[in-house]
Amino acid sequence: MSIFESIKEELLKEASAITTMAEELDKAEVEKAFTYLIDCKGKVVVTGIGKAGIIARKISATLASTGTSSIFLHAAEGIHGDLGMLSAQDVVMAVSNSGNTSEILAIIPFIKFIGITLISLTGNPDSQLAKASDAVLCTRVDSDLEPLGMVPTSSTTVALALGDALAIALLKDRNFSLNDFARFHPGGAIGKRLLLKVKDLMHSGDALPRVREDTLMRDAILEMTGKKLGCTVVENENGDMTGIITDGDLRRQLQHKGDELLRHKAVEC
Repeated sequence: MSIFESIKEELLKEASAITTMAEELDKAEVEKAFTYLIDCKGKVVVTGIGKAGIIARKISATLASTGTSSIFLHAAEGIHGDLGMLSAQDVVMAVSNSGNTSEILAIIPFIKFIGITLISLTGNPDSQLAKASDAVLCTRVDSDLEPLGMVPTSSTTVALALGDALAIALLKDRNFSLNDFARFHPGGAIGKRLLLKVKDLMHSGDALPRVREDTLMRDAILEMTGKKLGCTVVENENGDMTGIITDGDLRRQLQHKGDELLRHKAVEC
C-alpha cells in the first residue's frame, strides 16, 4: 500500500469512528448534558490531561468563542491550587478516554463537595469517572489507529468532534449572531472580515488628495504623488466633489494627448 493510500485509509477510519460514535450516543444523556450546559449560571470548566487535555483545552476555547463562558483546568494542576478557579455555579466537563485517569479522579471529591455538576466525555461508560458523573457522553472507539493501539488518535478525534457539536448546539440555542461572534474575534482575518468598515480605511482631511477644477494636470499629478493614493478628488470652488482622477485616467489621457496633457485643467480630464 502506498503512503497516500495509507493516509487516506486512516482518515476514513477516523471519519468512521465519528459516525459510529454519533449513531451510538445515548439521547437521554446528550439531552441531559445539554440542559446542564445551557442552564449553567457560572462557567463551563473543561478538564483533562495529556492528549485528552489538549482536546479539553480546544473544546473550552470553542465554547468561549461562541458565547459560552468557559475555561480550561489542567487536571494535574487542579490538586495544587487551581481548584480555586471553581465555584458552585460552574459545570465541569471532564475528558478522559479511559475514565480512570488518576489526576481527574483526584479532583472529583472536591467537585462533588461543592455541588458542581459533572459531565464526562469518556470511552469507558463503566469507569470511575462515568459513575461519578451527572451525565455521561460515551466516546468509545473500537481501537486507535496506530499499530500499537496506544497513541490516542480516533479516541481524541471523536471527543473533539463531540465537543464541537455541543458548542454549535449551544450557539444555535442562544441565537448567537455574526455580530456576537465579531465581538469575541476583533483580531485576525475573522475580525477584519466581520468588523472592518469603510471609515477604518478611508483617507480624509489633509491626507486626502484634492484639487480644484481649474488646477493644471501637472499640479494634480504632484498632489496625487505626494499623498501616495494613486488618485485625486476634483472639487469646485465651493469645495464640493465633482469628480475623481485616477492613475488609470492619466495613462489613458497620456496615450491620446502626450505632454500636452500637463497643460490641461483637471476639469478637462
